[in-house]
Amino acid sequence: MPGYRHARTALSLALSGALTVAFSPSAPAAVRSPSPAVHYTNPIAPQRADAHIVKHTDGHYYLTATVPEYDRIVIRRSPTLQGLSTAPEKVVWTKHATGEMGAHIWAPEIHFLDGRWYVYFAAGSTDDIWRIRMYVLESSGPDPFSSTWTEKGRIRTPHDSFSLDATTFTHGGKRYLAWAQKPPGSDVNSGIYLARLRNPWTIEGDPVLLATPTHDWETRGFKVNEGPAFLVRGGRMFLTFSASATDANYCLGLLTAPATADPLDPAAWRKTPTPVFTSNDATRQYGPGHNSFTVSEDGRSDVLVYHDRWYRDIQGDPLNDPNRRTRVQKLYWNADGTPNFGVPVPDGPTPYRLAAVNRPGHVVRHRDGRAVLERDVTALATSQFRVVPGLAGSGTVSLESIDRPGHYLRHRGFEVWLDRSDGSSLFGADASFRRRPGLTSASAASFESVNHPGRYLRHRDFALRLDPADSPRARADATFDLQ
Repeated sequence: MPGYRHARTALSLALSGALTVAFSPSAPAAVRSPSPAVHYTNPIAPQRADAHIVKHTDGHYYLTATVPEYDRIVIRRSPTLQGLSTAPEKVVWTKHATGEMGAHIWAPEIHFLDGRWYVYFAAGSTDDIWRIRMYVLESSGPDPFSSTWTEKGRIRTPHDSFSLDATTFTHGGKRYLAWAQKPPGSDVNSGIYLARLRNPWTIEGDPVLLATPTHDWETRGFKVNEGPAFLVRGGRMFLTFSASATDANYCLGLLTAPATADPLDPAAWRKTPTPVFTSNDATRQYGPGHNSFTVSEDGRSDVLVYHDRWYRDIQGDPLNDPNRRTRVQKLYWNADGTPNFGVPVPDGPTPYRLAAVNRPGHVVRHRDGRAVLERDVTALATSQFRVVPGLAGSGTVSLESIDRPGHYLRHRGFEVWLDRSDGSSLFGADASFRRRPGLTSASAASFESVNHPGRYLRHRDFALRLDPADSPRARADATFDLQ
Protein backbone atom coordinates (compact mmCIF):
# COMPACT_ATOMS: atom_id res chain seq x y z
CA MET A 1 0.00 0.00 0.00
CA PRO A 2 1.31 3.44 -0.86
CA GLY A 3 4.06 5.15 1.01
CA TYR A 4 2.15 8.37 1.65
CA ARG A 5 0.40 6.75 4.57
CA HIS A 6 3.70 6.39 6.44
CA ALA A 7 3.81 10.10 7.11
CA ARG A 8 0.44 9.78 8.80
CA THR A 9 1.85 7.00 10.95
CA ALA A 10 4.82 9.11 12.01
CA LEU A 11 2.53 12.04 12.80
CA SER A 12 0.23 9.82 14.86
CA LEU A 13 3.18 8.46 16.86
CA ALA A 14 4.54 11.93 17.43
CA LEU A 15 1.20 13.24 18.66
CA SER A 16 0.80 10.30 21.05
CA GLY A 17 4.34 10.73 22.38
CA ALA A 18 5.65 7.93 21.04
CA LEU A 19 7.47 -9.89 -4.64
CA THR A 20 4.53 -12.08 -4.07
CA VAL A 21 4.48 -14.77 -6.18
CA ALA A 22 1.42 -14.15 -8.34
CA PHE A 23 2.56 -17.11 -10.38
CA SER A 24 0.89 -20.36 -11.26
CA PRO A 25 2.16 -23.03 -8.88
CA SER A 26 3.03 -25.10 -11.93
CA ALA A 27 4.85 -22.34 -13.80
CA PRO A 28 8.26 -23.52 -15.07
CA ALA A 29 11.36 -21.74 -13.81
CA ALA A 30 13.04 -21.23 -17.19
CA VAL A 31 13.02 -17.83 -18.92
CA ARG A 32 10.06 -17.83 -21.27
CA SER A 33 10.17 -16.80 -24.89
CA PRO A 34 7.90 -13.90 -25.87
CA SER A 35 4.39 -14.99 -26.70
CA PRO A 36 2.25 -13.56 -29.48
CA ALA A 37 -0.83 -14.53 -27.46
CA VAL A 38 -0.21 -11.83 -24.85
CA HIS A 39 -2.40 -8.91 -25.79
CA TYR A 40 -4.70 -7.09 -23.39
CA THR A 41 -6.71 -3.89 -23.11
CA ASN A 42 -5.96 -1.66 -20.12
CA PRO A 43 -7.09 -0.89 -17.54
CA ILE A 44 -8.20 -4.28 -16.28
CA ALA A 45 -10.06 -2.91 -13.26
CA PRO A 46 -10.73 0.77 -12.45
CA GLN A 47 -10.51 1.90 -8.83
CA ARG A 48 -8.62 -1.20 -7.74
CA ALA A 49 -5.17 -0.56 -6.25
CA ASP A 50 -2.39 -2.85 -4.99
CA ALA A 51 -3.47 -5.47 -7.49
CA HIS A 52 -2.59 -9.12 -6.95
CA ILE A 53 -3.38 -11.73 -9.61
CA VAL A 54 -2.57 -15.43 -9.41
CA LYS A 55 -3.16 -18.12 -12.03
CA HIS A 56 -4.35 -21.25 -10.26
CA THR A 57 -4.07 -24.89 -11.32
CA ASP A 58 -7.83 -24.89 -12.05
CA GLY A 59 -7.05 -22.69 -15.08
CA HIS A 60 -8.56 -19.53 -13.60
CA TYR A 61 -7.02 -16.21 -12.71
CA TYR A 62 -7.89 -14.82 -9.27
CA LEU A 63 -7.71 -11.09 -8.58
CA THR A 64 -7.86 -9.21 -5.31
CA ALA A 65 -7.04 -5.56 -4.69
CA THR A 66 -7.58 -2.60 -2.38
CA VAL A 67 -10.99 -0.94 -2.78
CA PRO A 68 -11.27 2.87 -2.36
CA GLU A 69 -13.44 2.58 0.74
CA TYR A 70 -10.77 0.54 2.60
CA ASP A 71 -13.53 -1.50 4.20
CA ARG A 72 -13.65 -4.98 2.64
CA ILE A 73 -11.80 -7.70 0.75
CA VAL A 74 -13.07 -8.70 -2.68
CA ILE A 75 -12.05 -11.34 -5.20
CA ARG A 76 -12.70 -11.94 -8.90
CA ARG A 77 -12.21 -15.04 -11.04
CA SER A 78 -11.87 -15.55 -14.80
CA PRO A 79 -10.31 -18.08 -17.20
CA THR A 80 -8.56 -15.15 -18.92
CA LEU A 81 -6.77 -12.07 -17.67
CA GLN A 82 -8.94 -9.81 -19.80
CA GLY A 83 -12.02 -11.50 -18.43
CA LEU A 84 -11.20 -10.13 -14.99
CA SER A 85 -12.40 -6.77 -16.32
CA THR A 86 -16.01 -7.89 -16.29
CA ALA A 87 -15.90 -10.80 -13.84
CA PRO A 88 -18.36 -10.49 -10.93
CA GLU A 89 -16.82 -9.53 -7.62
CA LYS A 90 -17.42 -11.36 -4.34
CA VAL A 91 -16.92 -9.88 -0.89
CA VAL A 92 -15.17 -12.49 1.27
CA TRP A 93 -14.62 -10.38 4.38
CA THR A 94 -15.52 -6.96 5.80
CA LYS A 95 -13.77 -4.84 8.38
CA HIS A 96 -14.60 -5.03 12.09
CA ALA A 97 -16.97 -2.47 13.58
CA THR A 98 -14.57 -1.86 16.49
CA GLY A 99 -11.01 -2.64 17.47
CA GLU A 100 -8.34 -4.36 15.38
CA MET A 101 -9.00 -4.88 11.67
CA GLY A 102 -11.48 -2.01 11.85
CA ALA A 103 -9.86 0.51 9.49
CA HIS A 104 -7.65 0.90 6.42
CA ILE A 105 -8.06 -2.54 4.88
CA TRP A 106 -5.14 -2.50 2.46
CA ALA A 107 -3.23 -4.57 -0.08
CA PRO A 108 -4.89 -8.02 0.06
CA GLU A 109 -3.12 -10.92 -1.62
CA ILE A 110 -4.67 -14.33 -2.32
CA HIS A 111 -2.53 -17.50 -2.25
CA PHE A 112 -3.32 -21.21 -2.47
CA LEU A 113 -1.29 -23.11 0.12
CA ASP A 114 -1.63 -26.77 1.12
CA GLY A 115 -5.14 -27.18 -0.23
CA ARG A 116 -6.62 -23.94 1.11
CA TRP A 117 -6.76 -20.32 0.07
CA TYR A 118 -5.22 -17.65 2.27
CA VAL A 119 -5.58 -13.89 2.06
CA TYR A 120 -2.86 -11.65 3.50
CA PHE A 121 -3.85 -8.06 4.17
CA ALA A 122 -3.03 -5.01 6.29
CA ALA A 123 -5.44 -3.19 8.61
CA GLY A 124 -5.62 -0.45 11.20
CA SER A 125 -7.71 -0.22 14.34
CA THR A 126 -10.81 1.85 15.00
CA ASP A 127 -9.07 3.49 17.97
CA ASP A 128 -5.92 4.21 15.89
CA ILE A 129 -6.44 3.89 12.16
CA TRP A 130 -2.69 4.29 11.51
CA ARG A 131 -1.70 1.37 13.73
CA ILE A 132 -1.31 -0.77 10.62
CA ARG A 133 -0.43 -4.45 11.06
CA MET A 134 -0.60 -7.63 8.92
CA TYR A 135 -3.37 -10.23 9.15
CA VAL A 136 -4.38 -13.54 7.52
CA LEU A 137 -7.67 -15.14 6.46
CA GLU A 138 -8.08 -18.87 5.74
CA SER A 139 -10.68 -20.49 3.48
CA SER A 140 -12.67 -23.54 4.54
CA GLY A 141 -12.01 -25.33 1.26
CA PRO A 142 -10.48 -25.26 -2.22
CA ASP A 143 -13.06 -22.90 -3.77
CA PRO A 144 -12.62 -19.36 -2.44
CA PHE A 145 -16.04 -18.31 -3.75
CA SER A 146 -18.01 -20.95 -1.86
CA SER A 147 -15.75 -21.13 1.21
CA THR A 148 -16.31 -19.54 4.54
CA TRP A 149 -13.34 -17.54 5.78
CA THR A 150 -11.70 -17.74 9.19
CA GLU A 151 -9.51 -15.06 10.73
CA LYS A 152 -6.14 -16.56 11.63
CA GLY A 153 -5.14 -13.36 13.38
CA ARG A 154 -2.20 -11.01 13.23
CA ILE A 155 1.21 -11.93 11.86
CA ARG A 156 3.48 -11.19 14.80
CA THR A 157 6.92 -9.79 14.12
CA PRO A 158 9.77 -9.47 16.66
CA HIS A 159 9.34 -5.71 16.89
CA ASP A 160 5.80 -4.40 16.90
CA SER A 161 5.69 -1.51 14.45
CA PHE A 162 3.92 -0.30 11.32
CA SER A 163 3.86 -3.31 8.95
CA LEU A 164 2.02 -4.22 5.78
CA ASP A 165 2.18 -5.71 2.27
CA ALA A 166 2.76 -9.34 3.25
CA THR A 167 3.45 -11.77 0.41
CA THR A 168 4.55 -15.39 0.45
CA PHE A 169 6.60 -17.59 -1.87
CA THR A 170 8.41 -20.93 -1.91
CA HIS A 171 12.05 -21.28 -2.92
CA GLY A 172 14.29 -24.29 -2.49
CA GLY A 173 11.45 -26.19 -0.88
CA LYS A 174 11.06 -23.60 1.89
CA ARG A 175 8.25 -21.11 2.37
CA TYR A 176 8.99 -17.47 3.07
CA LEU A 177 7.12 -14.31 3.99
CA ALA A 178 8.24 -10.93 2.66
CA TRP A 179 6.71 -7.68 3.88
CA ALA A 180 7.29 -3.98 4.55
CA GLN A 181 7.86 -2.64 8.08
CA LYS A 182 9.27 0.37 9.85
CA PRO A 183 12.71 -0.62 11.17
CA PRO A 184 13.27 0.16 14.86
CA GLY A 185 15.29 3.29 15.58
CA SER A 186 15.26 4.36 11.94
CA ASP A 187 14.03 7.53 10.26
CA VAL A 188 12.80 5.61 7.18
CA ASN A 189 9.12 4.84 6.79
CA SER A 190 9.50 1.21 5.76
CA GLY A 191 12.01 -1.38 4.58
CA ILE A 192 11.69 -4.87 3.07
CA TYR A 193 11.84 -7.80 5.52
CA LEU A 194 12.04 -11.54 4.88
CA ALA A 195 11.51 -14.56 7.16
CA ARG A 196 10.72 -18.27 7.05
CA LEU A 197 7.14 -19.37 7.73
CA ARG A 198 6.20 -22.14 10.15
CA ASN A 199 2.66 -22.05 8.78
CA PRO A 200 0.84 -19.50 6.60
CA TRP A 201 0.29 -17.12 9.53
CA THR A 202 3.34 -17.68 11.77
CA ILE A 203 6.90 -16.44 11.26
CA GLU A 204 9.68 -18.84 12.18
CA GLY A 205 13.12 -17.66 13.28
CA ASP A 206 14.55 -14.17 13.03
CA PRO A 207 13.50 -11.94 10.11
CA VAL A 208 16.17 -10.15 8.11
CA LEU A 209 16.06 -6.64 6.69
CA LEU A 210 16.86 -6.86 2.97
CA ALA A 211 16.49 -3.26 1.85
CA THR A 212 15.80 0.25 3.06
CA PRO A 213 15.30 3.42 0.99
CA THR A 214 18.63 5.16 0.37
CA HIS A 215 18.54 6.52 -3.19
CA ASP A 216 16.88 9.77 -4.17
CA TRP A 217 14.18 7.95 -6.14
CA GLU A 218 13.27 5.94 -3.03
CA THR A 219 12.87 8.96 -0.76
CA ARG A 220 10.74 11.41 -2.74
CA GLY A 221 7.96 12.50 -0.46
CA PHE A 222 8.58 9.64 1.96
CA LYS A 223 11.33 7.11 2.60
CA VAL A 224 9.62 3.96 1.44
CA ASN A 225 10.42 0.42 0.31
CA GLU A 226 7.18 -1.62 0.28
CA GLY A 227 5.01 -4.02 -1.74
CA PRO A 228 7.55 -6.82 -2.39
CA ALA A 229 6.94 -9.36 -5.18
CA PHE A 230 9.12 -12.41 -5.89
CA LEU A 231 10.17 -14.06 -9.16
CA VAL A 232 12.80 -16.66 -10.14
CA ARG A 233 14.13 -16.88 -13.68
CA GLY A 234 17.36 -17.91 -15.37
CA GLY A 235 19.25 -18.86 -12.22
CA ARG A 236 18.42 -15.65 -10.33
CA MET A 237 15.95 -14.48 -7.70
CA PHE A 238 14.26 -11.13 -8.26
CA LEU A 239 12.38 -9.15 -5.65
CA THR A 240 10.60 -6.02 -6.83
CA PHE A 241 9.44 -3.33 -4.42
CA SER A 242 7.69 0.03 -4.57
CA ALA A 243 9.36 3.26 -3.50
CA SER A 244 8.59 6.88 -2.56
CA ALA A 245 5.22 8.59 -2.11
CA THR A 246 2.17 7.28 -3.92
CA ASP A 247 1.82 10.24 -6.25
CA ALA A 248 3.70 10.41 -9.56
CA ASN A 249 6.92 9.66 -7.64
CA TYR A 250 5.81 6.08 -6.92
CA CYS A 251 7.97 3.60 -8.83
CA LEU A 252 9.41 0.09 -8.80
CA GLY A 253 12.87 -0.93 -7.62
CA LEU A 254 14.58 -4.29 -7.99
CA LEU A 255 16.66 -6.59 -5.79
CA THR A 256 18.58 -9.46 -7.41
CA ALA A 257 20.36 -12.50 -5.94
CA PRO A 258 21.67 -15.81 -7.30
CA ALA A 259 19.01 -18.51 -7.15
CA THR A 260 21.49 -20.70 -5.27
CA ALA A 261 21.93 -18.13 -2.48
CA ASP A 262 20.18 -18.21 0.85
CA PRO A 263 17.28 -15.74 0.48
CA LEU A 264 17.78 -14.80 4.15
CA ASP A 265 21.33 -13.56 3.48
CA PRO A 266 21.06 -9.78 2.96
CA ALA A 267 24.56 -9.72 1.45
CA ALA A 268 23.35 -11.92 -1.43
CA TRP A 269 20.94 -9.27 -2.68
CA ARG A 270 21.97 -6.39 -4.94
CA LYS A 271 19.73 -3.37 -5.42
CA THR A 272 19.57 -1.92 -8.94
CA PRO A 273 20.75 1.69 -8.49
CA THR A 274 17.96 3.19 -10.61
CA PRO A 275 14.22 2.49 -10.65
CA VAL A 276 13.08 -0.14 -13.15
CA PHE A 277 9.53 1.16 -13.75
CA THR A 278 8.47 4.81 -13.45
CA SER A 279 5.90 7.42 -14.46
CA ASN A 280 5.93 8.22 -18.16
CA ASP A 281 4.68 11.42 -19.79
CA ALA A 282 4.65 9.94 -23.30
CA THR A 283 2.24 7.15 -22.37
CA ARG A 284 0.43 9.33 -19.77
CA GLN A 285 0.73 6.82 -16.96
CA TYR A 286 1.78 7.95 -13.47
CA GLY A 287 2.79 6.39 -10.19
CA PRO A 288 3.13 2.76 -11.31
CA GLY A 289 3.72 0.41 -8.42
CA HIS A 290 2.66 -2.25 -5.96
CA ASN A 291 3.12 -4.97 -8.55
CA SER A 292 2.69 -8.70 -8.70
CA PHE A 293 3.55 -11.24 -11.40
CA THR A 294 1.50 -13.81 -13.25
CA VAL A 295 1.73 -15.77 -16.51
CA SER A 296 -0.04 -15.49 -19.86
CA GLU A 297 -2.86 -17.82 -20.81
CA ASP A 298 -0.56 -19.94 -22.97
CA GLY A 299 2.03 -20.11 -20.18
CA ARG A 300 4.82 -18.76 -22.38
CA SER A 301 5.14 -15.19 -21.11
CA ASP A 302 5.50 -13.48 -17.77
CA VAL A 303 2.98 -10.74 -17.10
CA LEU A 304 3.49 -7.68 -14.92
CA VAL A 305 0.51 -6.63 -12.79
CA TYR A 306 0.49 -3.15 -11.21
CA HIS A 307 -1.59 -0.07 -10.53
CA ASP A 308 -1.22 3.54 -11.64
CA ARG A 309 -3.18 6.69 -12.47
CA TRP A 310 -3.70 8.41 -15.82
CA TYR A 311 -2.89 11.88 -14.47
CA ARG A 312 0.10 13.41 -12.71
CA ASP A 313 -1.48 16.01 -10.44
CA ILE A 314 -3.55 14.85 -7.48
CA GLN A 315 -5.76 17.15 -5.45
CA GLY A 316 -5.21 16.62 -1.74
CA ASP A 317 -4.17 13.38 -0.06
CA PRO A 318 -3.27 10.64 -2.58
CA LEU A 319 -4.83 8.12 -0.23
CA ASN A 320 -8.20 9.79 -0.75
CA ASP A 321 -7.88 9.68 -4.53
CA PRO A 322 -9.80 6.58 -5.69
CA ASN A 323 -8.51 6.32 -9.24
CA ARG A 324 -5.63 3.88 -9.15
CA ARG A 325 -6.36 1.16 -11.70
CA THR A 326 -5.28 -2.48 -12.04
CA ARG A 327 -3.22 -2.91 -15.23
CA VAL A 328 -1.25 -5.70 -16.93
CA GLN A 329 1.45 -5.88 -19.58
CA LYS A 330 4.01 -8.35 -20.79
CA LEU A 331 7.31 -8.55 -18.90
CA TYR A 332 10.19 -8.93 -21.35
CA TRP A 333 13.65 -10.35 -20.73
CA ASN A 334 17.02 -9.00 -21.82
CA ALA A 335 19.64 -11.22 -23.40
CA ASP A 336 21.59 -11.22 -20.13
CA GLY A 337 18.63 -12.74 -18.28
CA THR A 338 17.51 -9.57 -16.49
CA PRO A 339 13.88 -8.43 -16.60
CA ASN A 340 12.97 -5.51 -18.86
CA PHE A 341 9.92 -3.70 -17.51
CA GLY A 342 9.87 -1.01 -20.19
CA VAL A 343 7.39 1.80 -19.50
CA PRO A 344 3.75 1.73 -18.39
CA VAL A 345 1.98 1.22 -21.71
CA PRO A 346 -0.81 3.55 -22.88
CA ASP A 347 -4.43 2.87 -22.03
CA GLY A 348 -6.18 0.66 -24.57
CA PRO A 349 -4.77 -2.38 -26.37
CA THR A 350 -1.26 -3.27 -25.27
CA PRO A 351 1.45 -2.69 -27.88
CA TYR A 352 3.41 -5.22 -29.92
CA ARG A 353 6.99 -5.78 -30.89
CA LEU A 354 7.53 -6.76 -34.52
CA ALA A 355 9.97 -9.68 -34.34
CA ALA A 356 11.58 -10.91 -37.56
CA VAL A 357 10.65 -14.56 -38.09
CA ASN A 358 13.85 -15.26 -39.99
CA ARG A 359 16.20 -13.44 -37.61
CA PRO A 360 15.60 -14.71 -34.06
CA GLY A 361 16.05 -12.08 -31.38
CA HIS A 362 15.78 -9.19 -33.85
CA VAL A 363 12.92 -6.68 -33.55
CA VAL A 364 11.87 -3.50 -35.32
CA ARG A 365 12.76 -0.32 -33.45
CA HIS A 366 13.16 3.36 -34.25
CA ARG A 367 16.61 4.92 -33.97
CA ASP A 368 17.43 8.46 -35.07
CA GLY A 369 14.10 8.56 -36.87
CA ARG A 370 14.81 5.47 -38.99
CA ALA A 371 13.00 2.14 -38.61
CA VAL A 372 15.65 -0.55 -38.24
CA LEU A 373 15.99 -4.19 -37.22
CA GLU A 374 18.16 -4.79 -34.17
CA ARG A 375 19.00 -7.60 -31.79
CA ASP A 376 18.71 -7.44 -27.99
CA VAL A 377 17.01 -4.04 -27.82
CA THR A 378 17.03 -2.99 -24.17
CA ALA A 379 15.35 0.40 -24.79
CA LEU A 380 12.08 -1.52 -24.90
CA ALA A 381 9.72 1.36 -25.64
CA THR A 382 11.58 2.20 -28.88
CA SER A 383 10.52 -1.22 -30.18
CA GLN A 384 6.87 -1.19 -29.11
CA PHE A 385 4.12 -0.11 -31.47
CA ARG A 386 0.36 0.12 -31.15
CA VAL A 387 -1.59 -1.35 -34.04
CA VAL A 388 -4.26 1.33 -34.41
CA PRO A 389 -7.02 2.01 -36.95
CA GLY A 390 -5.30 3.12 -40.12
CA LEU A 391 -4.89 6.82 -40.87
CA ALA A 392 -6.17 6.02 -44.35
CA GLY A 393 -9.33 4.37 -42.99
CA SER A 394 -11.17 1.58 -44.85
CA GLY A 395 -10.02 -1.31 -42.66
CA THR A 396 -6.36 -0.33 -42.69
CA VAL A 397 -3.97 -0.20 -39.75
CA SER A 398 -1.15 2.12 -38.74
CA LEU A 399 1.77 1.45 -36.40
CA GLU A 400 2.15 4.13 -33.73
CA SER A 401 5.20 4.39 -31.47
CA ILE A 402 4.38 4.25 -27.75
CA ASP A 403 7.30 6.43 -26.66
CA ARG A 404 6.63 8.99 -29.39
CA PRO A 405 2.84 9.27 -29.55
CA GLY A 406 1.54 10.73 -32.79
CA HIS A 407 4.54 9.27 -34.67
CA TYR A 408 3.95 6.42 -37.10
CA LEU A 409 5.96 4.09 -39.29
CA ARG A 410 5.63 5.51 -42.80
CA HIS A 411 7.51 5.07 -46.05
CA ARG A 412 9.43 7.84 -47.76
CA GLY A 413 11.01 6.84 -51.04
CA PHE A 414 10.32 3.24 -49.96
CA GLU A 415 12.47 3.69 -46.85
CA VAL A 416 10.54 3.38 -43.59
CA TRP A 417 10.84 6.17 -41.02
CA LEU A 418 9.13 7.14 -37.79
CA ASP A 419 7.47 10.48 -38.51
CA ARG A 420 4.91 12.67 -36.80
CA SER A 421 1.60 12.76 -38.60
CA ASP A 422 0.97 16.08 -40.33
CA GLY A 423 -2.68 15.21 -40.89
CA SER A 424 -2.36 15.13 -44.66
CA SER A 425 -3.94 12.47 -46.84
CA LEU A 426 -0.49 11.67 -48.27
CA PHE A 427 0.92 10.99 -44.83
CA GLY A 428 -2.13 8.90 -43.95
CA ALA A 429 -1.64 6.76 -47.05
CA ASP A 430 2.13 6.42 -46.52
CA ALA A 431 1.55 5.32 -42.90
CA SER A 432 -1.31 2.89 -43.52
CA PHE A 433 -1.17 -0.82 -44.25
CA ARG A 434 -3.40 -3.79 -44.73
CA ARG A 435 -2.58 -6.43 -42.16
CA ARG A 436 -2.24 -9.82 -43.83
CA PRO A 437 -1.51 -13.31 -42.52
CA GLY A 438 2.25 -13.75 -42.49
CA LEU A 439 3.60 -14.45 -45.96
CA THR A 440 5.68 -17.37 -44.64
CA SER A 441 3.76 -18.13 -41.43
CA ALA A 442 0.00 -17.79 -41.10
CA SER A 443 0.33 -17.30 -37.33
CA ALA A 444 2.52 -14.23 -37.94
CA ALA A 445 1.67 -11.00 -39.77
CA SER A 446 2.70 -9.07 -42.84
CA PHE A 447 1.84 -5.45 -43.65
CA GLU A 448 0.99 -4.46 -47.22
CA SER A 449 1.19 -0.81 -48.27
CA VAL A 450 -2.13 0.93 -48.95
CA ASN A 451 -0.82 3.24 -51.66
CA HIS A 452 1.64 0.74 -53.15
CA PRO A 453 -0.21 -2.58 -53.28
CA GLY A 454 2.13 -5.55 -53.56
CA ARG A 455 4.82 -3.84 -51.50
CA TYR A 456 5.26 -4.87 -47.87
CA LEU A 457 7.11 -3.75 -44.78
CA ARG A 458 10.35 -5.68 -45.07
CA HIS A 459 13.73 -5.70 -43.40
CA ARG A 460 16.73 -5.62 -45.73
CA ASP A 461 20.29 -5.07 -44.55
CA PHE A 462 18.78 -4.42 -41.08
CA ALA A 463 16.75 -1.43 -42.25
CA LEU A 464 13.01 -1.38 -42.88
CA ARG A 465 11.85 -0.78 -46.41
CA LEU A 466 8.73 -1.06 -48.53
CA ASP A 467 9.52 -3.72 -51.14
CA PRO A 468 7.73 -6.19 -53.38
CA ALA A 469 7.40 -9.66 -51.87
CA ASP A 470 8.70 -11.24 -55.07
CA SER A 471 11.05 -13.92 -53.73
CA PRO A 472 11.17 -16.45 -50.90
CA ARG A 473 13.73 -14.28 -49.11
CA ALA A 474 11.62 -11.14 -49.51
CA ARG A 475 8.51 -12.92 -48.21
CA ALA A 476 10.41 -14.14 -45.14
CA ASP A 477 11.85 -10.67 -44.57
CA ALA A 478 8.29 -9.28 -44.67
CA THR A 479 6.92 -11.64 -42.01
CA PHE A 480 6.85 -10.64 -38.35
CA ASP A 481 5.73 -12.25 -35.13
CA LEU A 482 3.71 -9.77 -33.09
CA GLN A 483 5.11 -10.22 -29.60
